[in-house]
Amino acid sequence: MIPMSNTTSEKLQKVLARAGLGSRREMEAAIADGRVKVNGQVATLGDRVEARDKVSLDDRPVTLRAAEEVPRRVIMYNKPEGELCTRKDPEGRRTVFDRLPRLKGERWIAIGRLDINTSGLLLFTTDGELANRLMHPSTQVEREYAVRVMGEVKRENVVAMVDGVMLDDGPARFTDVQEFGGEGINTWFHVVLMEGRNREVRRLWESQGLTVSRLKRVRYGNIFLDKRAKAGEWVELSQTEVDDLAEVAGLETRKVPELTPDERNRWSRDKHKRRPVQTMQRSRKR
Repeated sequence: MIPMSNTTSEKLQKVLARAGLGSRREMEAAIADGRVKVNGQVATLGDRVEARDKVSLDDRPVTLRAAEEVPRRVIMYNKPEGELCTRKDPEGRRTVFDRLPRLKGERWIAIGRLDINTSGLLLFTTDGELANRLMHPSTQVEREYAVRVMGEVKRENVVAMVDGVMLDDGPARFTDVQEFGGEGINTWFHVVLMEGRNREVRRLWESQGLTVSRLKRVRYGNIFLDKRAKAGEWVELSQTEVDDLAEVAGLETRKVPELTPDERNRWSRDKHKRRPVQTMQRSRKR
């Protein structure tokens, strides 16, 4: 382990996440893979750093900044069906990162994921610590979904999913289930989860012998998907919304600097450089 003083030091993965290089989990993986160096030495998990230390990721210098010096930006993205929550796809399929505004010296970090057939609210931030807090199960952040279910949903099905069901990766449950009507064999519900395991909403319904035919995330914590962002579009959250989100995560608020004219123009151009949106209707025809 690289010797560090603990008086003013911080965990290496936390500092890297704050620099906007990825979530804390991603930075832990980078350290474990030997991609991070501190003062010229390959770092290991558990290392701590101070402001005077020289840190690099993939041999590129990383600027270390105190928490209060780093602007915190969050954008809301309305994900269409058919997009992947990954930075690059070997098969060349569209990803959620393809339409996001470009950043200089930082990158967008996804707060949670949605599978390819799920649409709706995705949050992205430049602050790895915020992303880590909001995704960690201990923070208990609510995720709300609109679900269209095929088949007859009985009261005992709903009671079972609220009381808890044992899935192949452990117990799971909805904290709330509300019916919103429907037609024929399809009924819409809104359900709330306190975690974000892979396909958890679908698997909970499947445990009751029911099939989810449409799934859309409509809320993450205190942020609701609204008309500001149509399918395939993003919008930057206001300072008040970002502060409220930080409070949910148990973090102190930061003052976000105003965009410069060049940044504002560039973001505007990026926002309109979008590929055609794959609509849900087209998805169903395939």
